[in-house]
Amino acid sequence: MSDLDTPQAGDDLSRDDDVVALLMRQHGDIRNLFDEVEAGAGEERRDAFRRLVRLLAVHETAEEEVVHPFARRSLPGGEQVVEDRLAEERAAKETLSALDDLDTDDPTFMPRLMKLRKDVQAHARAEERYEFTHIRRSADSATLTAMAKAVKAAEAVAPTRPHPGVETGAANMMLGPVAALMDRTKDAVRKAMSKDG
Repeated sequence: MSDLDTPQAGDDLSRDDDVVALLMRQHGDIRNLFDEVEAGAGEERRDAFRRLVRLLAVHETAEEEVVHPFARRSLPGGEQVVEDRLAEERAAKETLSALDDLDTDDPTFMPRLMKLRKDVQAHARAEERYEFTHIRRSADSATLTAMAKAVKAAEAVAPTRPHPGVETGAANMMLGPVAALMDRTKDAVRKAMSKDG
């Protein structure tokens, strides 16, 4: 399966001016990439896993910078809601880090991946229930659009597909460690948000 076989946020050609719709599509992309890692073998599995790691890193960083601050400010009990999501994210990052140190052919890789998948899916459901629905109800269209621009800036830091003109995916894969990717994502999100602020 190649990059082009996995649906990506924006493939439905709808406008990305609603942060909730954009993040929901990313949740779908994450589920698709988990499927691709599970179904793959050898280099195909390694490639799908690298794309999954990048998307999870970018997605979670964007949520930390865009969604959680809004939830803290505007959600009843927002502080606790955000603390619960951050605890889930920390646990997932620890599992992801342990997985990233393994070869995808290691016999312990798939059981750990299944645990990560279960945790990530539970986390996504909690975000959708406790944060996304509230954002949709309480944010005006200008706020939704500004938040979506910030999330799109995060996506641009580490796309899940190679940039046009990159001869091989390998150059695009070598974006550095996850922590550095998260730092670059934070910078991009903050820059995008300051333009609208």
